[in-house]
Amino acid sequence: MKKLLLGAVIFLFVLGCKNTPSEPTQSVSLYETQLFKDVQLSSIFEDSKTFVDLVPKRDVSILEAEYLAQKDQEGFSLNDFVLANFEDKSMRGLQFELDTTQNMYEHISHMWDKLKREPDSVFAHASRIALPHDYIVPGGRFQEIYYWDSYFTMEGLLVDGQDEVAESMVANFAFLIDSLGFIPNGTRDYYNTRSQPPYFALMVDAIARKNEKVLVKYLPQIEKEYNYWMEGAKDVGKLHPTKRVVNLSDGNTLNRYWDSGNTPRPESYKEDYLLAQNLPNDSMKQLLYKNLRSAAASGWDFSSRWFGKERGLASTETLSILPVDLNCLLFFMEQSLAKAHGLAGNADQSNQYENLAAKRKMAIQTYFWNENAGYYQDYNFEKGRLTLEPTLAGMTPLFFGLASDEQAEKVKDVIMSVFLKDGGLVTTLDHSGQQWDAPNGWAPLQWLAVSGLLNYGYTAEAKEIMTRWLTLNEKVYANTGKMMEKYNVEDLTLLSGGGEYPTQDGFGWTNGVALGFKKILEDLNRPN
Repeated sequence: MKKLLLGAVIFLFVLGCKNTPSEPTQSVSLYETQLFKDVQLSSIFEDSKTFVDLVPKRDVSILEAEYLAQKDQEGFSLNDFVLANFEDKSMRGLQFELDTTQNMYEHISHMWDKLKREPDSVFAHASRIALPHDYIVPGGRFQEIYYWDSYFTMEGLLVDGQDEVAESMVANFAFLIDSLGFIPNGTRDYYNTRSQPPYFALMVDAIARKNEKVLVKYLPQIEKEYNYWMEGAKDVGKLHPTKRVVNLSDGNTLNRYWDSGNTPRPESYKEDYLLAQNLPNDSMKQLLYKNLRSAAASGWDFSSRWFGKERGLASTETLSILPVDLNCLLFFMEQSLAKAHGLAGNADQSNQYENLAAKRKMAIQTYFWNENAGYYQDYNFEKGRLTLEPTLAGMTPLFFGLASDEQAEKVKDVIMSVFLKDGGLVTTLDHSGQQWDAPNGWAPLQWLAVSGLLNYGYTAEAKEIMTRWLTLNEKVYANTGKMMEKYNVEDLTLLSGGGEYPTQDGFGWTNGVALGFKKILEDLNRPN
């Protein structure tokens, strides 16, 4: 009887694989299936992100069962299986005809409507996280909202009188904090293991320029995001890294980038998987995957900034690094919370955050300032020393007014003598082939550097950087009719170099910074 029952169970299972069940017994994540791994490693799609953005037509557990039952059959086509069972519900790409009568700035103003998305429709089984308000996407392959991109995009929106869209974007990020507990890297479920540089407080600050009470409105969300970044902070007397915080032996607590996953990134599965194949065991592969994911959380994916002494992508050691820019952002978040609580009449909480900000300011000076170089650099807490090379992230303390006048002058000298190239500021001094290295320049880093110099009265230097950057933007626009994600600031005959994917056009933060710089230059050149 037992054999008969076992035979019946096996028959029903096989029958279920051949015939689509009406209801799956248990839904599974696409990223955990054999189907997903086989598709991503097969190179059906040139870009690994393409597949994770497609929408399964049915529950993934059903598709996985059908795939496992069919994949070894004669004549089976993985490409045909994907085309039959997944559909492209992405938003239309940027389709427009170049208007040669428009200059670059008029083109950018025209592009907001092209990059704008209305509140999302909800599709079953889709990777997209639906947002309730209008928003601006970066452009190109990036057809969802991205966290730190959005701040720089917003600065341009505000210059262009697009206040309502900027406010809607802040409302979307508040929605994400309320619903998820944090702001993910981007609005796809495969980004739910990490955040990005925490610019939400800066976004709120930007729309609060006309009414500072907006800070009180978004106080709960700023505080909730702060708690996410500070989860695991303890006052202990030894080195104690936990998630995004590192408790140092001197009693200071600083932050790092951290991703909870230890598998290849779904959107770059093949690239990560192949990179780890030369490692001798699973634990080393998992550590590399976590370091790669954590570098992606920084927004600087990828850069020699995160490399170990072997100086290659496989040596990435993001988890061991305290980034100077991240800790400056946390300082601003603490300051914002102090101000918001003060406006709300919460004196005790305001004082608490003021004290935290003051303590972090001292720690930033202790851990990130390189007196010999006259520059701010990242700190490797595992090795107990500053990292090997300077990067444009070292301008962030000036952006937030954390440097002394003497330090600011030294940083200015480094920027103008080492980082300034014909087309603007280069990201690092290392020509590694990675996109967040030389020879590339990126709009958000130009913005941080220029704003930092202006904070300390270095107007001529700031104007020089803005002029070179905008001249390059205008040149590429004249030749292509497009705004680019990044630019080659060393060889002005080229667009950019290096990276995981081709140069993208659109492009949200480049548009925002261009409009912002144009306004700053106009204000600086206006007679008193």
